[in-house]
Amino acid sequence: MRFRTKLLSVAACAALSVLVAGAAMAKGPVVGVSWSNFQEERWKTDEAAIKVAIAKAGGSYISADAQSSPAKQLTDIEGLIAKGAKALIILAQDSDAIRPAVEKATQEGIPVVGYDRLIEVPSAYYITFDNREVGRMQARAVYKVRPKGNYVFIKGSSTDPNADFLRAGQNDVLKDAIAKGDIKNVGEAYTDQWLPANAQRNMEQILTRNNNKVDAVVASNDGTAGGVVAALTAQGMAGSVPVSGQDGDKAALNRVAVGTQTVSVWKDARELGRNAAEIAIELAGGKKLSEIPNSTSFADGPKKVKMTARLLKPIPITKDNLDVVIKAGWVTKDVVCQGVKPATVKACS
Repeated sequence: MRFRTKLLSVAACAALSVLVAGAAMAKGPVVGVSWSNFQEERWKTDEAAIKVAIAKAGGSYISADAQSSPAKQLTDIEGLIAKGAKALIILAQDSDAIRPAVEKATQEGIPVVGYDRLIEVPSAYYITFDNREVGRMQARAVYKVRPKGNYVFIKGSSTDPNADFLRAGQNDVLKDAIAKGDIKNVGEAYTDQWLPANAQRNMEQILTRNNNKVDAVVASNDGTAGGVVAALTAQGMAGSVPVSGQDGDKAALNRVAVGTQTVSVWKDARELGRNAAEIAIELAGGKKLSEIPNSTSFADGPKKVKMTARLLKPIPITKDNLDVVIKAGWVTKDVVCQGVKPATVKACS
């Protein structure tokens, strides 16, 4: 009887071991996310969506913040791999600077998803919104308000290919008016690290050089737009000069409602985050880049490297359709409408 009990005990332990092993095998992979600078408002929304999608797949989320340092991001990526990451999502601070780490990861069988910023390594997957179209949307919105005059172009970081994608899209819309002389480019500058303070300084210098004779500003995101608006405010010009942006930052949407910013091209970061996480999970599970659904070929980067990509569709948000972001639960009405004069914005009525 004692011998039989021992056999049952051994059998039970074996069964338990199988169950534990099965649970471990069913568990999803560890996904490491390397952020370029997590202090920016919008990345927190992206992160929340990424976390939800990874948890839904039974995986684990780990992350690191490069704090705008390409050197730190290199070591961050190595650290995430050391912690067990089986897939990486990377928001690149400087895509060329981190290229060695990306190539090493993919060579070791760890898939990399280039998040919102292009990393021209063909073994990496690229997910973003159509940034050239974002640039077109920015330019269309500003041009609609101010079809003639002195234009300023406040671009993104020179180390981020997106800055040039946006500028190319802006030029698609405005080149004919520039050629005719209806629009004059009186100032153009990259914004180091996309920082609003640097955008403000660039705008202040351009205003000084032109004796404040500026009629429109095509700024490449909401952070740079905030810097531009600050510079215009100091000169008493905010609200009279159309300004573009993108990302749907809460402060920017309020500026759209108040009238100091003309457009914020909304790229629903929740969709971007969810898509990136799902792709990372699929790649970690053994899928090839070519097997990821809804992919397209992308070769518009500076080096013309052929990439596998998924491009999501953006939406331009102006005073006329602010209700879109409110109804979508992206931002609350009280945040958008703070300080808005009664009966001036439909979404705030």
